[in-house]
Amino acid sequence: MQMDETIAAIATPLGMGSLSVVRMSGKMALPVADQVFRGHKGGKPSKYRTHTLHHGLVGEGRDVIEEVLLAVMRAPHSYTMEDVVEFSCHGGLVSAKRLLDLLLSKGVRLAHPGEFTRRAFLNGRIDLTQAEAVMDVISAQTEGAHTAAVAQLQGHLYRKIEQVYEHLTNVLSHVEAHVDFPDEGLTPDTRETVISHLRDAIEFEQQLSRTARDGHVLREGVRTVIVGKPNVGKSSLLNALLRHDRAIVSPIPGTTRDTIEEVLNIEGLPLRIVDTAGFRDAEDPVEREGVLRTRAQLLGAELVLLVLDSSKRLEKVDRDLLALCKEKPLIVVLNKRDQGQIIDSQYLRDMTTVSASMKNGEGLDRLRETISSHLWQGRSRESFREIFVNTRHHEALQRSSKALQQAMDALKAGKSLEYVAADLRQALHSLGEVNGRSVTEDVLDRIFSNFCVGK
Repeated sequence: MQMDETIAAIATPLGMGSLSVVRMSGKMALPVADQVFRGHKGGKPSKYRTHTLHHGLVGEGRDVIEEVLLAVMRAPHSYTMEDVVEFSCHGGLVSAKRLLDLLLSKGVRLAHPGEFTRRAFLNGRIDLTQAEAVMDVISAQTEGAHTAAVAQLQGHLYRKIEQVYEHLTNVLSHVEAHVDFPDEGLTPDTRETVISHLRDAIEFEQQLSRTARDGHVLREGVRTVIVGKPNVGKSSLLNALLRHDRAIVSPIPGTTRDTIEEVLNIEGLPLRIVDTAGFRDAEDPVEREGVLRTRAQLLGAELVLLVLDSSKRLEKVDRDLLALCKEKPLIVVLNKRDQGQIIDSQYLRDMTTVSASMKNGEGLDRLRETISSHLWQGRSRESFREIFVNTRHHEALQRSSKALQQAMDALKAGKSLEYVAADLRQALHSLGEVNGRSVTEDVLDRIFSNFCVGK
């Protein structure tokens, strides 16, 4: 990536809308703006004060592309810490595209996905955890996910990591000083003090690592699979939870032949809910493929809603499903309570069950409460403002903790301090991967490839 190049991209979603924004960043941003913008009050963008808006036209010669508002943000007081110019024009498919093409014709390069945020990181405005939080804010699907992402964007995780990083750096410096003067060695008291510091650091990193599951819940949602035999009310349950008709409901068994996936907001937490084909021995090849997909969905399920017909005795397919789901977090939905309940309750001992009727809506509030209790599991809304690491952070913290444990074991065994110092350096390197101190280009490429082009 060439940091000396000026980049541009459309920063708003393509399509019909009231507003589109074209963003440009780099040392040529203002000179290029001079070439394409004519302010109604005169003057050139390169002469405008920073953080000011100007009304005018963009185009070349007599060819006017659009009437725009131009925003000037001079380095280092901008998102990328470079000179940034943003053009706000009317929305739609044409205006922003024509304006972007004009900028590119002036020697500006089209930005790569996430390149504006990547420059903000590389120029030191934000650390890597904050850069990742930008994407979390954009992709948040519930209030809880958004609150947690904003907390990370404000640097909560960064400050925690920096605190332990600086602490371990001081420990390493102390150990390396004794490596340089081996005759002095570590006194027993000093050795115990270092071990205590390492033990505290390991505990801190493990505490952070344990937040990865909650982070996954907030960012990705709990993958929840609705299963049951055909015509038991699975699609009706999906529609009832979503409060709109998403799946086709029919008295004909086997109507749902593929999976249907939606995101449901349960009191601020996302539920990624999947409706599946009816589970049975199917002869039709298309329906049989649907049943195979149901099995595949069950393997990755983090919560299962098993729908049973409570007005009938359990059939073999019901018992087979109970056996398949017994190792998964499970809520059994006893549908059709309006038709009377004669289901074999002995098979449902020690299971979480909710009696309901998709036909008249009975029991649905109780079902939502039960799902909510499973999702929250003792959390409070204030917990959204706490720190939640992602999978990449978790893996780096685990590597750092392993290296710290090796350093602590080496100290206890009386090994050479050179081994201890090497383990401490590895621990710091892994910890630095979290906030970007020691991250590689390949890792950056993977992170920012998930961003949209204009962010």
